[in-house]
Amino acid sequence: MKCQNCQFENRDGVKFCEECGAKFEFECPACKASIPFGRKFCGECGHKLDAPAETSSKNLSFNEKLTKIQKYLPKGLTEKILAQRNRIEGERKQVTVMFCDMENYTGLSEKLGAEEAYAMMDRVSSIDIRFQARAHSGFSLSVIA
Repeated sequence: MKCQNCQFENRDGVKFCEECGAKFEFECPACKASIPFGRKFCGECGHKLDAPAETSSKNLSFNEKLTKIQKYLPKGLTEKILAQRNRIEGERKQVTVMFCDMENYTGLSEKLGAEEAYAMMDRVSSIDIRFQARAHSGFSLSVIA
């Protein structure tokens, strides 16, 4: 099997490239089935793989956006911010910003499509960044792709 990332010719049946470590399959955004790269439809549920899996955030109401962003904030922080909104608006604080670069992200996102690439990065950011930030009374606000 030829790796789409580095063009290395791998043995049949491997799940990751033996040269660059790229994964040879991804997750269906609709049913979470494992799908080999290059497929247009999910073999489990028939979901069109280049179709958006979620509603675009620009179509969400204020409450839906608030609910969505709460997964990045420590429990209760949203309510605390909203309760003190008039007092803290314009307040300045020292912050730490972490930038990370994902190898071959552009090529991978072109293969996955915008919605699946966003969903993948959303899963990646939720794994460690939130937990590390919360351990230090902080939070992860955004992942920019």
